[in-house]
Amino acid sequence: MICCHVLIFFFATLAISKSDDLPDFYTFTVQDIEGEEVSLEEYRGKVSLVVNVASLCGYTDSSYRALKRLQDILSYNQKFNVLAFPCNQFGEQEPHEDEVILNFAKTNYAVEFPMFSKIDVIGENAHPAFKNLINQSSVHPDWNFYKYLVDHNGRVLKAWSTKTTVEEIFDSCKAALDSIPEASVPTDQGESSDVPLSQADVVSKDEL
Repeated sequence: MICCHVLIFFFATLAISKSDDLPDFYTFTVQDIEGEEVSLEEYRGKVSLVVNVASLCGYTDSSYRALKRLQDILSYNQKFNVLAFPCNQFGEQEPHEDEVILNFAKTNYAVEFPMFSKIDVIGENAHPAFKNLINQSSVHPDWNFYKYLVDHNGRVLKAWSTKTTVEEIFDSCKAALDSIPEASVPTDQGESSDVPLSQADVVSKDEL
């Protein structure tokens, strides 16, 4: 029995060490949905919920609406972002060009969170940034709207499948946001406001 516990501890430690040895998510560069190169370094110091999205999925309407509300609720201190990556690998449910995808999301759901150019998330041509999420979490997406929670240091905290609702992951997102060390919070004017995150507006998943 003691030997069994030792082996469990060893492999658990090995898995953690393997994840720690990987580059963090914010070291990668991606292309936004308007074709501009973007360094994910601009999200360092913030919490990100990375999602592979699709326009023609049975989960599209409920997921986009919930993700939009999540962004609205948790972006109170400019330290949280939903990062949406369109993908056509699951049921060919994102067949459109980037311009059409962006217009669809903005027209139907008024999304304001960052959206990126359509990519592969699995297989030989999977984007390195998404490969990193999979390698860190050991969670491989097999459908649209998988969700990866990335902390302010670029480490994957948790990952959820399509069927896990945004309401169910709200507490984990809020906890990751609350764990960011107290710091100056940037304002829209590029200035800073010394507001400790622990004193920020109280938010609740009841608002979803």
